Amino acid sequence: MADLTLTTFDWVPEMPRGYVRDLRVRWALEEAALPYRVKSVPFRDRNAEHFAHQPFGQVPWLTDGDISIFESGAILLHLGELSDKLMPANRRGRSDATEWLFAALASVEAASQPWSFFMFSGDTDETPMRKFFDSFLEARLKHMETVLETGEWLAGTFSVADILMADVLRLVDRFGGLSDHPACHAYVARATARPCFEKAHADQMAHFAAAD
Repeated sequence: MADLTLTTFDWVPEMPRGYVRDLRVRWALEEAALPYRVKSVPFRDRNAEHFAHQPFGQVPWLTDGDISIFESGAILLHLGELSDKLMPANRRGRSDATEWLFAALASVEAASQPWSFFMFSGDTDETPMRKFFDSFLEARLKHMETVLETGEWLAGTFSVADILMADVLRLVDRFGGLSDHPACHAYVARATARPCFEKAHADQMAHFAAAD
């Protein structure tokens, strides 16, 4: 296997620490017990090489030999191909994991991310836009509550779909958004109690703190 290198920022402000999306990749790599190294790029000075790997100037990206992959969902799918600890072995299970990974991105995070911008900003004004995003997220959480009441993990066994969905819901939970959704809250607690999440989280926090 070629060397796996995860690239993230050298530093970020305190508020997003623990939630930068390289955590999803760290978590998957730890679950799969795949050897990897972490490389840093400047947070404040994003140069041409950075944009060559990540055209939006974001992180993370993963290099696997001569392959460079950006977007956390794409990276998780790539890692799922490298380890059966990240994807079910059977065809149906792999299909379930893939569709739920995309659902986490396209259906749940599409609602939670704009909502989280209001929460991060501390904006509590009941504007029409704020009410729209509150309702949008609530609708998505209502559907996820029904799904998560019926099983431990989204594809039967723990997979990359759970890494992504749990991380999306974890940000909602940070701001108390799961208080009326006990199955969603329990799912996040179950996922983040895994030792590999705890290590990935601690490693990310230490990485950014080292640059202070």
